[in-house]
Amino acid sequence: MADPSSYRPKPGQIPESPGVYKFRDEHGRVIYVGKAKSLRPRLSSYFQDLANLHPRTRTMVTTAAAVEWTVVSTEVEALQLEYSWIKEFDPRFNVKYRDDKSYPSLAVTLNEEFPRVQVMRGAKKKGVRYFGPYGHAWAIRETVDLMLRVFPVRTCSAGVFKRSAQIGRPCLLGYIGKCSAPCVGRVTAEEHRELAEEFCDFMAGRTGTYLRRLEQRMHEAAEDMEYEKAARLRDDIGALKRAMEKNAVVLADATDADLIAVAEDELEAAVQIFHVRGGRVRGQRGWVTDKVEAVDTAGLVEHALQQLYGEERGDAVPKEVLVPAVPDPAEPVTQWLTERRGSLVDLRIPQRGDKKDLMQTVQRNAQQALALHKTKRASDLTTRSRALEEIAEALGLDSAPLRVECFDISHLQGDDVVASMVVFEDGLPRKSEYRRFQIKSFAGQDDVRSMHEVVSRRFRRYLLEKQKTGEWEEQATGAGGGPEATVTPGVAGAQESAGATEDTATTGITAPAGQALDSPSDSPSEGPSGPIDEEGRPKRFAYPPQLVVVDGGKPQVAAAQRALDELGVDDVAVCGLAKRLEEVWLPDEEDPVVLPRSSEGLYLLQRVRDEAHRFAITYQRSKRAKSMKAGPLDTVPGLGDSRKQALLKHFGSVKRLRAATVEQICEVPGVGRKTAETVAAALAGSAPAAPAVNTATGEIIEDETAGAASSSNGGTRP
Repeated sequence: MADPSSYRPKPGQIPESPGVYKFRDEHGRVIYVGKAKSLRPRLSSYFQDLANLHPRTRTMVTTAAAVEWTVVSTEVEALQLEYSWIKEFDPRFNVKYRDDKSYPSLAVTLNEEFPRVQVMRGAKKKGVRYFGPYGHAWAIRETVDLMLRVFPVRTCSAGVFKRSAQIGRPCLLGYIGKCSAPCVGRVTAEEHRELAEEFCDFMAGRTGTYLRRLEQRMHEAAEDMEYEKAARLRDDIGALKRAMEKNAVVLADATDADLIAVAEDELEAAVQIFHVRGGRVRGQRGWVTDKVEAVDTAGLVEHALQQLYGEERGDAVPKEVLVPAVPDPAEPVTQWLTERRGSLVDLRIPQRGDKKDLMQTVQRNAQQALALHKTKRASDLTTRSRALEEIAEALGLDSAPLRVECFDISHLQGDDVVASMVVFEDGLPRKSEYRRFQIKSFAGQDDVRSMHEVVSRRFRRYLLEKQKTGEWEEQATGAGGGPEATVTPGVAGAQESAGATEDTATTGITAPAGQALDSPSDSPSEGPSGPIDEEGRPKRFAYPPQLVVVDGGKPQVAAAQRALDELGVDDVAVCGLAKRLEEVWLPDEEDPVVLPRSSEGLYLLQRVRDEAHRFAITYQRSKRAKSMKAGPLDTVPGLGDSRKQALLKHFGSVKRLRAATVEQICEVPGVGRKTAETVAAALAGSAPAAPAVNTATGEIIEDETAGAASSSNGGTRP
């Protein structure tokens, strides 16, 4: 690791002019290229205290061994030179977009004597006119097949064209009228090129003029009683309209524009581009990139613009480029695009109307592309195996952690404190094993104490399952488990009725709907990996993880390890993933473990952590929403939604229910005397709210049915 001060330029050496700079490593390889409006403040910012730098920037400056710069006259020249150097040197710390697939384009080879229409992939060639890219090659072929009857341009390969010219007989397309057969001299080279240019004009969106011209010729032929010619022109118009219908109108003003949207997280970003020509979507493409440098949305947009238009000229650069964020400053980028097009290019964020709506569609496509990329990456068996091996090596585990459990705490300013436990087996989520917890041992905000409680409760339940089979006593002796390792069924074994989805007061652990918590079979059997039920399924907490991951840093890791130590569990590894710097913390270690940025192991740990966070915050939000709707009946213990609805339906409102006697409440189907007494006592202890008042007249509103209408979920105005 190099010390940035060893290659820091001397004061006054760096000019204040615009320019482009390169960082090189000890082997002379360019590892980062950047541009600046003023080189001195930009380069000086890299040589400040390392603790103040972004983690990715810190990694770059400590990897580098030298820095050099080139002064240019304008920011536009800096932008052009930066693009050229990134393309030439392929620096490892620059954002590099990679296609998530190979997109085909419709190409017209205007650089040939007899232009050819064909499907092309890969790098663009000089003198070839491209349209697209398209999502599928068959979509191009369908469009071309419809248009060839109107624009019979050559589509055959060079070998077929040469052979037809030698034998003096055209191919099948020449016989059926879908090729003008320049190979046998039916049209001259000039006439065939004119057909190809008309084809390009139509594909570029200039459709209205050509259709009107065909319609006029059709009417003239009909007036001259040339009905066969008129019918042929009618069919040509129909074919062109069908080709146009394949691309619906998205912008009514026939705009030529490219729309760029970005979906990103802390690690990766996906870019989607819609190419709109003549108001219709003519092509779509997308990229995915790793965020190897500290870059915001505007920076990602700037990189995308360079990638998209770096090799383009003329009409390939549209009049409008709509983006989610404009690079700062925007003037050099706009001027660069204008120079490449040859006329003014409008670079802006759509604010209203059809363009904003279409941008939202592009944004959804970008989000879907990012999610699909992550799913593909996570589902690859080889990648998952490598990720687990990297985790085992980094954490010093004896074997790959095939079962990983991650815990996260969520709350809203100390209220409704909940926790989540997610399970990944063999690198994939096992959602049937997810659990939710309510923090009940204390009130307020204390993430460390909450983490200790949740980990304790989870493994206390695990030990209880082993204790029921007689397995724990044998292992506890060998593991050195003291009295604290003994699990009391009264503490961790409280049962809950079937169908429960909320945790009990003692365990606070959630069970899937339709299943009971801690409902062991009468005669549990022992499977190869732990106790199983009568149907052969592993019992809920019978499987121990090989690795526990907590969302947090050193304090949370210490709390989780302390919980395991108190229970005598010594065969489960613990680590924490701190979100800010993506550092992996281990118990009793002063320094974190830093996994490489490209590590699949780090990616898997981040995915596990993010899933735990999502699951926790979803539960916390649902509890908050439920508490906001809570009414007097929600405080009655043991009263479920079905009996709440039955009571409200019978009495009509909470006010009438509060006035009812225990005997009257017992008349409700499904409500026994004990429940009736509990309901009556709970409602008697809750003070009624103030009566509703008509603000216009000051009259007190006596509306007993309103309470029933608003109490469908138990939340009422008494």
